[in-house]
Order: sequence, then structure tokens, then C-alpha cells
Amino acid sequence: MGLAALLPLLGLLVFWEGGHCDVPPNELQELSKTGSQLIDTELENAIRGIQQMKILMEQTSNDHREILNSLEDTKRQKEEALLVAKEAEKELSEKEVCNETMLALWEECKPCLKQTCMRFYTRTCHSGAGLVGRQLEDFLNHSSPFSIWVNGERVDSLMDADDEQSRRLDDLEERYGLVEDGVDDLFQESMQTYDQLAPFFRSPFSGFRDTWAPIRSIHLPFAGSRVARNVPAFSLFPNNFRPHHDFHQLFQPFYDMTQQLFEQAQRAMERDGQWLDGSRGPFLGRFLTGTPAPNDNRMVCREIRRNSAGCLRMKEKCEKCQAILDVDCSQTDPDQSLLRERFEDAVRLAERFTRRYDEILKMFQEEMLNTTAVLDQLNQQFGWVSRLANTTLNNNGRPLQVITVVTKSPNPEDPSKPSDTQVTVQLFDSKSLSLVVPGDIPWDDPRFMELVAGQALREYKANEVE
Repeated sequence: MGLAALLPLLGLLVFWEGGHCDVPPNELQELSKTGSQLIDTELENAIRGIQQMKILMEQTSNDHREILNSLEDTKRQKEEALLVAKEAEKELSEKEVCNETMLALWEECKPCLKQTCMRFYTRTCHSGAGLVGRQLEDFLNHSSPFSIWVNGERVDSLMDADDEQSRRLDDLEERYGLVEDGVDDLFQESMQTYDQLAPFFRSPFSGFRDTWAPIRSIHLPFAGSRVARNVPAFSLFPNNFRPHHDFHQLFQPFYDMTQQLFEQAQRAMERDGQWLDGSRGPFLGRFLTGTPAPNDNRMVCREIRRNSAGCLRMKEKCEKCQAILDVDCSQTDPDQSLLRERFEDAVRLAERFTRRYDEILKMFQEEMLNTTAVLDQLNQQFGWVSRLANTTLNNNGRPLQVITVVTKSPNPEDPSKPSDTQVTVQLFDSKSLSLVVPGDIPWDDPRFMELVAGQALREYKANEVE
């Protein structure tokens, strides 16, 4: 005799602490049928929910391509502006100093720069002061006041910013790929579940695989809201299931970590139209405002040892160096003034495109934060269905089989209080689950199987997590 035939007989034989089974085998089969229909509804809703995740990710993919195109265009325009700036700077470096005033200021600027930079270095770094001092002196002797006059370190800062932006984009792209792959995995697994269980659905979806009609009440997150909140409540049963993909966590910590970088870069570029600090170079900004944090000391020391030109950024500490910026060459050599103006215009344009690039990166980051919040809501509600890809139904061909319904004998101390009912069920290919239904809900009440199916599904999900 098969298991399917034995289960109704088992329902007649099981007793529970003086309880009795008052549900005949044919009614157990009807209860199983009703419960399976409820589970079918949950399965259909869950698969549709996973489809909605796929639709949302595909729409996000379109935005993603537009963002990448915008970033590419902005980067190209910034590079073109930097090329103009470098050409103007090179032409200026090949010219003679326009007047004696600039030369005199430069001669007074150099010792101040060296003293200021070396004082900072010896206070901050543990070794190598002698070598750095000689390198710096040699650099200053072979430099011209044009290195101050044209503010060339602004180009260096822009290049540093370009490197940092590239790293942020690479990180965003990696996280985006993980989310995209995670949604695709869930979708493929849910389709396997559908293929596995479709023959047993009460009313298989017509053209289910081919029609991905969006669920209209879902509000996509790119319309300006911080997080879309009106995800529909498809599920008949409460669901505390923790999904195996945590999409939002891929972006929330990253968003918090990089928010300060965006704000710092924005403030730096907006101060007098100049970059006072690149996001990779804490050297200048922290020097001007105080001693660098201990964790940055090693980086600062390495930067000075590697590139003496970094000391030019300390010109704001030297009055004579600052005065070089105000020298007017228009009377003695108008070409120099025109070249400087062309340089400044190109750098300002490059800074503008750098800000624009940051804004687009920030928009990409915020949109993914919103998208992953919606994906997590959908995943927490529907992701469980993906784990059924390799599941088999029990022998009666239904998702839910009611094995026993046992009512406990009345409590002698309070005969008026209805006794709870213990129900034993099998859901899919799980082990038997023992559930309790309040005694005031009789087994022939429609609410009875709603409670049983809901409890069975929650326990099944919880056991799957474990």
C-alpha cells in the first residue's frame, strides 16, 4: 500500500494526550485540496513578484546605460579641457619671465616655500628630511615663477580627482553587477520552480513565461522618491523570511562611505574656483587647516618624497608667493597674459566637468540605493520561491497534504473553553509539520485552512533558512 493511501488511515489512528480525531479521510482530502489552492496562490504571487524584480532590473539597466554614456561624454570633455590647459602651461614654461617684479618675488618666494615645506615635513615625518630638502632645493632652482603664476597644481589635483572618480565608478559597477546577477539568479530559479510545479497548479498561468506585464501599483524609484514605499502586499500570509540575497546592503554602506568624498570634493572645487585638495591628496587641505590625521601621515610623507612639486601647494603660507599671482604681464608680454587666461579658462572648464562627473556618479549611486531598497522589499516577500527549484510534491500531487486533525479533550477545569486543534501536514517534500489552530475555529470553517496553510508556509521557509 502506498504512502498516499496510508496517510488517511494514519489520521484515524493518531491520538494526542487524550485527544480524538473527528475528521474522516475524505474530509482530510478536501482540507488538503483547499490548503493546496492557498499555497498555489502564494506560489503564483511569489513567481510574479520575482518577475517584477526582473522587470525592475531591466528598467534600471536602461538608466544604467544612459548614465554610463553621460559619464563617458563628461570624461571626454574634461580631458579635452585639460589638454588645452596643459598646452597653454607648456607654452608659458617656454617663455621668459615677463618682468623683474616677478623674478624678485620668486627669489623671495623660494626660501619661504622651502622653509615652510621642510618645517611641515620634519614635524610630520620620521626620516629623510635631508634628502627631501636637497630634492626640494634642486626643484625650486630649476623652476620658474610661472609654476606659481599659472597655478599648475590645479591640473595635478584634477588628475588625482580623475583617478578617484575612476575607482568609485569601478566599485559602483562591481556592486551593480552583483545586484544584476543576484536578480537574474532569483529569476532563473523561480522559472525552474514554475517548470517543476506548473503541472500541479490549480490554474497554470496562460503564457506566463512570455508575458511580463508589470504590476501597475509598483512605483519605480527613479521618479524622485527616496525609497519607493508602495510595493503591493501580494502575500496572503505574514512573512518574516530573511532572503539569501541582501541587495540593499551592497549599496547602503558604500553610499555612507562615499558621501563625504562627494561633499569634500564639491567644497574644494567651489572655494575661489580652485581645487585646494584632491580626494586622493590630503596633503594641502589638511596642511592649510592643521596637522594631518595620524593615519594620513605616511601618505603625506610619501607624497612629498616622491614629488617636490607638492610643496608649491603651500604658496598660501608665503606672502611673496601669493603676490606672484597678482603680477600683470599684459604690458610687457600680452601673449603671456593671454596664455594664462586660456589656461585658467580651460582649468575652470575641466573643474566644471569634474563636478558634473561627480554629480552623475552620485545620481547613479542614489538610484541604485533606491532600486536595491525596492528589490529587497520584493525579495523578502517573494524570494523564498526560488528555493523550490529542485523541490518535489508529495505523493498525492499537491503542495499541501493534511495528515491528521486532532482535537484535544476539553479541560475539566474549564469545560466551556474550546480546546486547541493540532494539525499535522506535509508541505512539498518537507518532513511532517505539527501546527496548532485555536479551538474556537472549527475545522470546517474557511479560516481553519487559511491559518494552517499560513503557518505551514512560514515554518517551511524558516526551516529552509536554517
